[in-house]
Amino acid sequence: MQLSLARHPVTEIRFASQTRIEDTLLVVNAGELRQLVLEDEALAAVDFDIVRPGDSCRAGPIFDIVEPRAKAPGSGSDFPGIFGAPTTAGMGTTHVLAGSAVSILAEMSPGEGRSATGRVLEMSGPVVAASDYSSLQHLLIIPHTKPGLSRQVVLKAYRLAALKVAVQIARCAIDQAPASTQSFPPIDPSSQDRRDLSRVAYVGQIFSRQRKPGVDEPILYGANTDGMLPVVLHPDEWLDGAVVPSLNSWFGGTETYFYQNHPVILELYRRHQAREINFVGTIATIAGSDQFDRERHCRAAANLIQWNFRADGAVLTKYGGGLPHADLAETARLLEGMGIRTAVMVSDSSRDRRVESALLFNFPEVNAIVYNGGNGTKWEIPRVDRVITATPEMARLLEGPMSIEASNIIGVMNQQGASRMRSLVY
Repeated sequence: MQLSLARHPVTEIRFASQTRIEDTLLVVNAGELRQLVLEDEALAAVDFDIVRPGDSCRAGPIFDIVEPRAKAPGSGSDFPGIFGAPTTAGMGTTHVLAGSAVSILAEMSPGEGRSATGRVLEMSGPVVAASDYSSLQHLLIIPHTKPGLSRQVVLKAYRLAALKVAVQIARCAIDQAPASTQSFPPIDPSSQDRRDLSRVAYVGQIFSRQRKPGVDEPILYGANTDGMLPVVLHPDEWLDGAVVPSLNSWFGGTETYFYQNHPVILELYRRHQAREINFVGTIATIAGSDQFDRERHCRAAANLIQWNFRADGAVLTKYGGGLPHADLAETARLLEGMGIRTAVMVSDSSRDRRVESALLFNFPEVNAIVYNGGNGTKWEIPRVDRVITATPEMARLLEGPMSIEASNIIGVMNQQGASRMRSLVY
């Protein structure tokens, strides 16, 4: 299995009559994209906009961010299972418009209980140093869905629109020579040429059964995760469209862009290439809804790490809030009991800022803990020249100045490894 990412840097996006890439300029035909998106009967209309790093601009709520990518002919499907058959991702050549993003807005917030603003994209001001998304060239999709539709139908329309546009604009690079190509070293758990190196695996949650997935909700190869047990994935499958977020992912760094550039997997690859470790593979799992679910999923994941990968160590990340926290901890506890050293990534989602609320597990053997940020950081953000939203009501809410928590600025607080946040004891 071998994935090659053909990278085409983008430093500017403009609208024009033909979608094309000229050096580092991406030119986009908005009319062509509008026609593509409006094939979905859930959408009544759609607008597009462009935002650049440093613009006095704020956009939100952001439903998803996708890096524009397209498979070369003969290399498989784009987002297999969503577009076309669920062929294996992670093989052949994928063309990448690096430095750009397709970002789609939502017409509603997650709800007052979680956030009135939803996740906001900031392109200027004091926050930009904390989010990688502020440094990208964004093509914004501003959807307008038909009235009377269920929330599930609306959210799925958002997801498909963003993925369609990202693939469509990236196809303009397929016949162009890339500026660089990135390939990943072979991963072979049975290889004998790294016997002197520690065998390290990754366990990543991709859903939490705090919510029941929709029947037609695409998460893993276009299917929902109902009844799913932990499954072995090649690392390249994560990076190449096998996994997309749940439709109800409003928090915790679960954008499609995150999976396409999964920082834990890329770091394990880097250490594998440097012969610091033997990266032997990955497990995709979900968090259970009760103790029976938890026991089943955690033991199955730990057994795969021990028996299939014969790992010496494992890195674990969670998906979402408190319930996934418990599954993460129990899987790590089981692995430690098997003699497999673990490192876990956690965030503090407590709102009252008390240790008693933040401490969701206390296993002495699970003691390599990486903090990914929490609700303790806030910014005072100024009024901006341009606010981009899908509704006038949201525009008034976001125009600023305002106080906003780290978890409500997209790209800042990430529960799966893509975060610049850290915890200091003082």
